Amino acid sequence: MTTTEHRPDAPELGDPRLDRDAGLDVAHLQRVLLGHYADLRLGARRLMADPRFHKQDDLTLAEHRERVLGQLRLLAAEGDVHRSFPERFGGANDHGGFLARFEELTSADPSLQIKSGVQWGLFASAIYHLGTERNHDEFLADSLSVRVPGAFAMTETGHGSDVAAIGTTATYDAQTQELVVHTPFRAAWKDYLGNAGQHATAAVVFARLITRGVDHGVHAVYVPIRDEATGEFLPGVGGEDDGLKGGLNGVDNGRLWFDHVRVPRTNLLARYGDVAEDGTYSSPIESPGRRFFTMLGTLVQGRVSLDGAAVSAARLGLAIAVTYGNQRRQFAGPGAEEVVVLDYAEHQRRLLPLLAETYAAGFAHEDLLAAFDDVFSGRNDTPETREDLETLAAALKPTSTWHALTTLQTCREACGGAGFLAENRIVGLRADMDVYVTFEGDNTVLYQLVGKRLLADYSTSFKHLDAVKVARLVAERAADAARYRTPLTRAVQTISDAGDPRRSAGQLRDAETQRALLVDRVETMVAEVATALRPAHKADPATAAALFNAHQHDLVEAARAHAELIQWESFTAALDRVSDAGTTQVLTWLRDLFGLSLVERHLAWYLVNGRLSAHRARTVTSYIDRLLTRLRPHAQGLVDAFGYDQVHVRAAIASGAEAARQDEARAYYRAQRASGDAPVPEKRH
Repeated sequence: MTTTEHRPDAPELGDPRLDRDAGLDVAHLQRVLLGHYADLRLGARRLMADPRFHKQDDLTLAEHRERVLGQLRLLAAEGDVHRSFPERFGGANDHGGFLARFEELTSADPSLQIKSGVQWGLFASAIYHLGTERNHDEFLADSLSVRVPGAFAMTETGHGSDVAAIGTTATYDAQTQELVVHTPFRAAWKDYLGNAGQHATAAVVFARLITRGVDHGVHAVYVPIRDEATGEFLPGVGGEDDGLKGGLNGVDNGRLWFDHVRVPRTNLLARYGDVAEDGTYSSPIESPGRRFFTMLGTLVQGRVSLDGAAVSAARLGLAIAVTYGNQRRQFAGPGAEEVVVLDYAEHQRRLLPLLAETYAAGFAHEDLLAAFDDVFSGRNDTPETREDLETLAAALKPTSTWHALTTLQTCREACGGAGFLAENRIVGLRADMDVYVTFEGDNTVLYQLVGKRLLADYSTSFKHLDAVKVARLVAERAADAARYRTPLTRAVQTISDAGDPRRSAGQLRDAETQRALLVDRVETMVAEVATALRPAHKADPATAAALFNAHQHDLVEAARAHAELIQWESFTAALDRVSDAGTTQVLTWLRDLFGLSLVERHLAWYLVNGRLSAHRARTVTSYIDRLLTRLRPHAQGLVDAFGYDQVHVRAAIASGAEAARQDEARAYYRAQRASGDAPVPEKRH
């Protein structure tokens, strides 16, 4: 079976079907893509094949919300959703497996994935990670069973990514031994909260903890917000429903405010900070700054899961668009029949680089998931590994969520008018994914966090050098930059490539050449930003802030380059996990397509900075075109390897219906030509 044939269902694991023309073992590749948690992912996909979990596009807002709440309760009963929690609460202390299953909900309905994330990944996880054993005993079981649907009340109308500056307060009253939760002004309302619009009966509220007149920074408090029987707000609690959104309308987002709401002192989730009966504050972490970042770091799984969900959405869109492109015919070719649209070079140019990037994002996500489990399991939990995990998540989540939006939009356009129909899923996925780029931190802000970490690591490289060595290193970097900016390096490339384009292409397809180009870009950008910001160390705060602001875009671009390098490295490392020679060859071409597409995307930088000659720069594009030709026969196999059956894809244009229509039309015209009854074209008349 070749990859250009229609395959309504992807092969099951162990299926001996091969893409013989391409040398691609689809079943083997599917096993590779399933990653570290293959059995758990397959189990989740079997559950998501159940129509009870599928999104229905014809529902009203209220009906969609109620359906998703019902699905949430089904998952609590049947979905093994407690894996990351302690065994005494029905879990398995399996943090990576929990997220691997959770990400698979995207194929059923992204609203279900997000509402599940709010309930178990945010609300229950905050109780678990930020609470003590006492908090667990009191609150965790009901949150896991969904007897208490919950909200995660961190974001405020006036402060989203800047959590440290939130306005809500929790002031301790020693006389009554209660915490008084209050929103002192409108901008301090908790906003955009999943479950808050209608279903939540309690919330984990993030507020500034004040005791004995001292503000100890942001802490989390468990606050009942609605009467469980009537659904009405409790005294002192108010709010609004966010109403219809641009996507994810199965989630009841809303706003909450608190007017001196009193809760017991023991409702403070006190793992990292506690208040004694007399108002004395204590914490195992002395530094307020480190305490704050430690608390937020325990919630990094939200960014990890969004990265995985974005990869899933991109895969679904490409599975639909590539399958349709392999069946839809348009415009007569050299013969009498119309041409399959994926045979057109521009169609390949639109879809196949996105397919390569989706593979890279998927492999990088598996590495992120492994790092997450390594830390949260306790196997390798140190301040350094937690910081590394947070930086990795902050790099990959923006990259994959932006990529998902670009991919789904391109897939929609590549499917023409059919792609705009709701029945073909792509527009719905695109709408639901839109908010992912600001979930769990605005993407640009997350890149700034990554950039600051890169600068810190760069500064550390100078930390133990004396003044002479620092001066020498700076001089060497300056000389290196000067060398690249002179015509000499470019001339050497041109001379070595002259008369033989294959020599230039051979250099570019070499893994070490690609790595060197990508690493050099990151290191050079970080060094330039660090040099530009060096005067800030001795400047007054206003001048330092202005200097940083002037180079903010440069910092973001350096972080983006770093994330792209991570994805390329993960793709390259994944090649070692492929044991079939033909599949290795195809994936190597796909990796090269990803790497060289990155170089082409940033070609101006490589030319301006003298890393590539004009001759070799032209070779980048020409070799990409050659790779597209090589990969064209494998396109269907590469999306089939994602492992989605029709019950997961649920797009009419990827069901075989288009192939049937095209076969009918071709048979009709062949018969007409064979009978001699075909009308004569006007030009021949």
